[in-house]
Amino acid sequence: MARVLLALVIIVVAFTVYALVDCLMLPKARVKALPRIAWVFIILLFTPIGGILWLLLGRGRPVTSTPRRAMGPDDDPDFLGTIRPVPDPLEDERIRELEKRLAETDDEPDTGRTER
Repeated sequence: MARVLLALVIIVVAFTVYALVDCLMLPKARVKALPRIAWVFIILLFTPIGGILWLLLGRGRPVTSTPRRAMGPDDDPDFLGTIRPVPDPLEDERIRELEKRLAETDDEPDTGRTER
C-alpha cells in the first residue's frame, strides 16, 4: 500500500511541476482566462486539480497565421514594386538610330507602289 501511495505522490508532484513549468514558459499571448500569476497560485494551491484546470482552461491554442501560398515573383506585388529597370546606355542610341531610319523612310518617294 505504501508503494502505491508513494507512486501516486510522485505522479502528482511530477504533474504539478509540469503544469507549473508549462504555465511559466508559455508565451503571454496564449495564457487565457486569468493572468499568469493567478494560474501559478491555482496550480500550487489546488494540486492536482489546479494543473488540470490549467491544461483545460488556461492554455490557449497556438496562434497560427494563415500560411501564405507560394507564388511566383511575377505574381507578388511586393516583389514587383522593388523592380527597377536596368538602364541601358546603348538604348538611347538605338532609339535615335531607329527614328532616323524611320524619318528617312518617310522622306523617300514611294516609287514601288502603284495605286489602283
